Amino acid sequence: MKRPVSPRDVVLGGLFLALALVLPTVFHLFGAGQVFLPMHIPIFLAGFMVTPWVAAVVGFVAPLLSSVLTGMPPFSPPVAQVMAAELAVYGLTTALLYRATRRVVLSWVLAALAGRLGAGLVGAGVLPLLGFQGTPLLYPLTAAVVTGLPGLALQAVLVPGVVYLVQRVPGFGPAPARPGRGGVTGPERGGHGAAGGSGR
Repeated sequence: MKRPVSPRDVVLGGLFLALALVLPTVFHLFGAGQVFLPMHIPIFLAGFMVTPWVAAVVGFVAPLLSSVLTGMPPFSPPVAQVMAAELAVYGLTTALLYRATRRVVLSWVLAALAGRLGAGLVGAGVLPLLGFQGTPLLYPLTAAVVTGLPGLALQAVLVPGVVYLVQRVPGFGPAPARPGRGGVTGPERGGHGAAGGSGR
C-alpha cells in the first residue's frame, strides 16, 4: 500500500515552493534572475529534505505557478513549460540519488546534469510537436551552462552548505533514507554526513 504524504513533507514542500516563488522576484529586481537561476536552489534543497515525489511536484509546479502570478518565466514562448520539466527532474533525481548515496555534492551534480538533459529533451522533442521552434538537444548542457555559470557557482556553495547546516538541527534533517548496510542510515553512513558527502 502506498504510504501517504507526511505532514512534514507537506509543510516543507510548501516552504520550498514559496521560496521558489519569492527568490526569483528578488533577483529579478536587480536584473540577475537569468544569470543566478534562483528558482533552482529551493528545488535542489527540496530534493534533500523531502521525499522524491514531493520534490518532483514542487519542481514541476513552481515555474508554472510563478508564470501565472508574476509572468516569469513566460508561458509563451514556452519557457515555463520547459522549466517545469527541468525542475521536476532536479527535485526527483536529487532525492533519489541522495537517498541512494548519502553524498550531497555528487547528488547535486548528477541531478543538475539530469535536469538539463530533461530540458534539452523537451526543447528538442516536445516543443516542435506543439508548433514551437525547437532547441538543440544539448543546448542546456552547453551554451546555457555558460550563461548560468554564476548561478551554478552559487548553487555549489549554498546547496551543500544549507544541507550540511540543516543536518545538525535535531529533528529537521533530510528525509530518512532506506537503511544501508548494517542498518546505518543518514549522516552516519560513511562516517562524515554532508561533509563526507562532498562527492570526493
